[in-house]
Amino acid sequence: MSHIADAFKHGKAFIPFVTCGDPDLETTGKLVKAMAENGADLIELGIPFSDPTAEGPVIQEANLRALSGGVTTDRIFDFVRELRSKISIPLVFMTYANVVFSYGSESFIKTCAEIGMDGLILPDLPYEEKDEFAPLCRQYGIDLISLIAPTSKDRIAMIAGEASGFIYLVSSLGVTGVRSKITTDIGAMVSLVRKSTRVPCAVGFGISTPEQAKKMAGLSDGVIIGSALVKLIAKYGRDSIPHVTGYIRQIKAAIR
Repeated sequence: MSHIADAFKHGKAFIPFVTCGDPDLETTGKLVKAMAENGADLIELGIPFSDPTAEGPVIQEANLRALSGGVTTDRIFDFVRELRSKISIPLVFMTYANVVFSYGSESFIKTCAEIGMDGLILPDLPYEEKDEFAPLCRQYGIDLISLIAPTSKDRIAMIAGEASGFIYLVSSLGVTGVRSKITTDIGAMVSLVRKSTRVPCAVGFGISTPEQAKKMAGLSDGVIIGSALVKLIAKYGRDSIPHVTGYIRQIKAAIR
């Protein structure tokens, strides 16, 4: 049984994202702990990559700050090992296929399992190529999270039918980032998914305000917020913990 299911047991799930090592791993640790204590149900940990194609400028810059600070995949693995002794909620890595390949796919996925990670999101991995990673993820008990975009129309049933953990519904075309409004018919996407699976769906890309979060949570099983949080961390750096905590509480209150 997937540990990720626990995140959706108590109503709508709130899933924040943070880039590991921005501004440094010590601050990331404090942020993750604060998120877990203030309403996060599952946390996405970004492993920085030099060419993050799905990301808008906010998360791209966070990747660059982390990499220029000397963050490596091995350092992040060590960081999670330590983090796991303090945090019990589900954790998933969000990174790029190249990061996993260059580390060695089996070594990477096996280490994820050993350090207590629950899932893996690879936004640049097309559904048709997921067999490069899916069997290893199954072998080591890691959920390979499927993404469904507004353009997935005819493939939604197929992707949903094989999904595990949770389904990441991409609310808008293009890259991650804060958006003033979300025009995609999320309700229609969710009902197509529901015909093929009981796996929960969470909506991400573009959500930043409590109002948007409430609306998206009303249509799905949870919301994912990245850029709005990363913006706060970019602005306040090592002093961002109280700002992030306040924001997390606002969003959690809105989707309850």
